[in-house]
Amino acid sequence: VTSPLPTPGPPRLTDTRSDEAERGITIKSTGISLYNEVTAEDISDERMAQVKDSDGREFLINLIDSPGHVDFSAEVTAALRITDGALVVVDCIDGVSVQTETVLRQALGERIKPVVTINKLDRGFLELQLDWESMHAAFVKHVENINVIIATYRDETMGDLQVYPEKGTVSFSAGLHGWAFTLPMFARMYAKKFGVSEDKMTERLWGDNYFNPAEKKWTKTGDSAHRAFNMFVLDPIGKIFSACMNDQMDKLQKMLVSLNIKLTKEDLELQGKQLLKRTMQRWLPAHKALLEMMILNLPSPHASQKYRTELLYTGPVDDAAATGMKNCDPNGPVMLYVSKMVPTSDRGRFHAFGRVFSGTIQAGVKLRIMGPNFVPGKKEDLYEKSIQRVVLFMGRKQEPVESVPVGNTCGLVGVDQFLVKTGTITSAPDAFPMKDMKFSVSPVVRCAVEPKNPQDLPKLVEGLKRLAKSDPMVVISIEESGEHIVAGAGELHMEICLKDLQDDFMNGAPLKISEPVVSYRETVTAETEVECMSKSPNKHNRLYFKALPLGDELTDKIDQGEITPRDDFKLRGRLLADEYGWDVDIARKIWAFGPDISGPNLICDATKAVQYLSEIKDSVVAGFNWVTKEGVVAEENMRGICFQVLDVTMHADAIHRGGGQIIPTARRVAYSAFLMATPRLMEPVFYVEIQAPADCITAIYTVLARRRGHVTADNPKPGSPLYNIKAYIPVVDSFGFETDLRTHTQGQAFCLQVFDHWAIVPGDPLDKSIVLRPLEPSPAPHLAR
Repeated sequence: VTSPLPTPGPPRLTDTRSDEAERGITIKSTGISLYNEVTAEDISDERMAQVKDSDGREFLINLIDSPGHVDFSAEVTAALRITDGALVVVDCIDGVSVQTETVLRQALGERIKPVVTINKLDRGFLELQLDWESMHAAFVKHVENINVIIATYRDETMGDLQVYPEKGTVSFSAGLHGWAFTLPMFARMYAKKFGVSEDKMTERLWGDNYFNPAEKKWTKTGDSAHRAFNMFVLDPIGKIFSACMNDQMDKLQKMLVSLNIKLTKEDLELQGKQLLKRTMQRWLPAHKALLEMMILNLPSPHASQKYRTELLYTGPVDDAAATGMKNCDPNGPVMLYVSKMVPTSDRGRFHAFGRVFSGTIQAGVKLRIMGPNFVPGKKEDLYEKSIQRVVLFMGRKQEPVESVPVGNTCGLVGVDQFLVKTGTITSAPDAFPMKDMKFSVSPVVRCAVEPKNPQDLPKLVEGLKRLAKSDPMVVISIEESGEHIVAGAGELHMEICLKDLQDDFMNGAPLKISEPVVSYRETVTAETEVECMSKSPNKHNRLYFKALPLGDELTDKIDQGEITPRDDFKLRGRLLADEYGWDVDIARKIWAFGPDISGPNLICDATKAVQYLSEIKDSVVAGFNWVTKEGVVAEENMRGICFQVLDVTMHADAIHRGGGQIIPTARRVAYSAFLMATPRLMEPVFYVEIQAPADCITAIYTVLARRRGHVTADNPKPGSPLYNIKAYIPVVDSFGFETDLRTHTQGQAFCLQVFDHWAIVPGDPLDKSIVLRPLEPSPAPHLAR
């Protein structure tokens, strides 16, 4: 959010960090509440009548500015959870990139309606000096590409979410210069002149509509100079650009009069870009275009919660909390989802930033705080506490308020000691928690950190706790050796996290940071050939297991949260039987997902009429969770494995079959089943998108080949001298890839990397015949060793 005209104070209200201003990118999501009163000349009464749930011309827009870089996509997920609509910004020159696809996929997954702005038009006019037809063709292509993504990931229940300039769901902007427009804005200017309605004129301004000024006729065919969009939209803007940049003041004065633009004496003394900026801001102010697009096309909380409740709420769809959410009821039970923690100026304290989905939240009222590990009916991860204060987020500042009604975002003070990152806050004693967020990237890059001065160790431990709270994605762990490990999504994400840890959370205490390493996963590629058996330490109990691969498709479905432990077991069993060929009896007897409650490994009961089975179930599941958390090959998490309990022989006396006997036995038998099922290691793989001129292609292929990368597509970019190259590169070989790429292409290549999938590392990790020679690159089959 930038102020429309230069004002004293900070120019960017939502860039709250010094490194955001230095790098020119957004790093953390920032909320701001904007009150807006729309006048009749901005939006006519006729168009205002189309806005559902409005009872006047006053609007409150809660805006969350979230990052675009794929390394920070967890911040985007946290922002999307608590919004109703999304404004997606697309570069008019670069078009739809991997980042655009990632954020659109996340938005549609959360049932959020998108509108689009095609940005950086000033570059098209000034730098590239494109002709109008090329510009129009580029815009059409960008809109088509966005609609392809929307059609691919859309939710059937949402209806048509595709965006169309002629319907006002696409705007065109130049954020740096602070101007923007939608086609309905231009249609208003021309409708009276042509004596047609605004809607009719808007339709004519896009697509194959041509106007012949000599004959004063509209046609469906014609030459590019007569295309309505070029003639009535781009041409007037182009003329103002040329008059301002070439100092043709007389020409500009005439245009200002005809367009009814009033510039002050000081404004007219400006020159070049400054004059252009001021003129365009007066004629097409960005805030008017964007607010009009949002008000007319994005849903109110009242509308969006009707279709989002079933997606967000884990409980029955007809209980009091769900009804309050669906009806957006300010008098219903309080339901608030905390999506992230925001550090405050008091060291070590955090505001819980979230949104009220039902009821009205106020300070001093006792509420139930449910963490992400809360299970309905149990007391674990549940607290009953009072909220100390409620605040509104206004960019850099927080304004205290007495209460916040349903549909709004707010910050809560005094909740940070009960929640780590996210959670649900409610006043209803029987309410279920809201669904956890699923991130589109994984924390696959890890660094070990230790203080340079041993006396700073308590500071480091405290600092790591705060870092884990402040970032939705970062994972902190302690190895058996006592090392502290920080895991993030990519190099940039790690850099920002470690900078925050050192400067903000440890008061600048110096740190030793290891080289980045990568998380691996352990998997199997075949079914266990023989039944594996293990005896308990007292030799009175026996467990029989086998292991088999789940398959990539099913593993990904579990990862994406489409198949979860909370699903109805009969429906889930039927799905596994129909789509993946499982035995329906075994599919209905899934005991647990692991590790961490919802991980991509399963343990199933495949026994027939066994005594005492229900008594040992919890102990076997505990052993299974231990195994999947620490695999046998490299002590990494397991992935994509189904363990089946085939048979159990138990001692008749309960004292001889307690947890102390069963848990280690379950662990041993699972390890042996894993080792008998052709174990393999899996490594994370980045998807890389590179833009570079044609003469750099060979160098790019060379750099990728050196790092085990492979190209999947390279296509010329229409209307530019650049090529678009898509490739995969293992994360372990990606460190320093961007620098290497720039060195080999003289800085002409630009790349984006995002976590894509897990791939099997070539070679057998248990092959002892392989000899690894130091200081020599290993061939592919040796990599798993």
